[in-house]
Amino acid sequence: MSDTGGEELSARERGELDQLRHRVSALEGTRSGRHHPFRSVGAFLLILLAAILSLLSVVAVWANSIVQDTDRYVATVGPLAEDPDVQRAVTNRVTDAVLERVDVDALVAQLTDAASQQGVPPKAADLLKNLDGPIESGLRQLVSSTVERVVGSSAFEKVWVEANRRAHAAVDEALTGESDGAVVLKDNQVVVDVGPIVQRVKEQLVDAGFSPAAKIPDVKTDFVVFASKDIGEIKTYVRVLEILGGWLPVIALLVAIAGVYVAFNRRHAVIGAGLAVFLAMLFLGISLTVFRDIYLDRLPPGTSQAAAGSVYDAVVKFLRAGARALGATALFVAAAAFLAGPSRPAVLTRTGCRRSIGALRDVATSAGFRTGPVGRFVHRFKHWIGIAILLIAAVVLFTWTYPTTAVVVWTAVITLAGFAIREFLDDPSAPPSRPPTRA
Repeated sequence: MSDTGGEELSARERGELDQLRHRVSALEGTRSGRHHPFRSVGAFLLILLAAILSLLSVVAVWANSIVQDTDRYVATVGPLAEDPDVQRAVTNRVTDAVLERVDVDALVAQLTDAASQQGVPPKAADLLKNLDGPIESGLRQLVSSTVERVVGSSAFEKVWVEANRRAHAAVDEALTGESDGAVVLKDNQVVVDVGPIVQRVKEQLVDAGFSPAAKIPDVKTDFVVFASKDIGEIKTYVRVLEILGGWLPVIALLVAIAGVYVAFNRRHAVIGAGLAVFLAMLFLGISLTVFRDIYLDRLPPGTSQAAAGSVYDAVVKFLRAGARALGATALFVAAAAFLAGPSRPAVLTRTGCRRSIGALRDVATSAGFRTGPVGRFVHRFKHWIGIAILLIAAVVLFTWTYPTTAVVVWTAVITLAGFAIREFLDDPSAPPSRPPTRA
């Protein structure tokens, strides 16, 4: 470098200078932090609180989406119409509902009277009176096979979706204690009415020649979607989360920022915050798996555990997706903070990326590519362009209604691509700003 400081540093020299600056900053932060242990403890507690609040935030957003967004709830339980365990449970429930309204004894009595009128010997007529069991068994097989055909058709999917849409008010009451009066929660259960399936089964039985099915009245047949003795306790917790609502994610973010600000080594604090949030999401995922077994063990007698397990998995599907998305975001933030540090792997990674992009720019330059005013603009405002890229990524994640892991990954990839483009367009030949005059 000349005495005037006007000559640009090479890529290798800039990397070494960057490494020295990070090391000096880390040493200064470590040296000054030794005299203020309470500040480090405060940063640790704030980051821990932020991790706990992030866990509650994911649950609160999920609960609000299930309670307040009917379309979201229908999208959650709608695919259950094609689940084999749910179809089997609905088939058994509808079959029982149909057979409850078919008087087998009356059928046997009619058969006996008809036999007597046809001159059947008395001993044969007495044998017909003992056919209750075989007739009921054959009738159950006939009704069950008919119900299976109906449940396996597209008609059941439509009935299931519409029934769950009407039952959404019961879900609201089950989780928050509030209801509009249209649907009432009974016996700590959320149920859907599959009565229209009974009507379709009745029509098919009549078409198949079983005329007594025409006498089956229109009935309301409930299928239990969710049942728990602890709904009252769950309702209290979810109600609190609903009151906090969308504020919890903002509060968690502000607490995390405060923890990073209080810490002496803020880069280490960012890494710690990212890992803490990731561990919180991991804990949430494990807790959902453990709670699934507890929930199934406490089901009322006679409830299909296979169907209940499928319903549980469907209901918490988006909760798991939210936990994975936030966990992935936390990991990306921690990795970015680590790669910005003075450690040897971080320096080697940055240097390798910078050299690769520099080599690509040299090839483009030799082919006649010139950045011109764009390159000079990028070089002058390089720092602020990086901040703008990060802000855009943060806005995308915060304004996305229900971000998934794929959204987070693509946002990270596009962010890295933005930084790579910034580095590629950076024109080192731009005139540097005039250094301040020293006394």
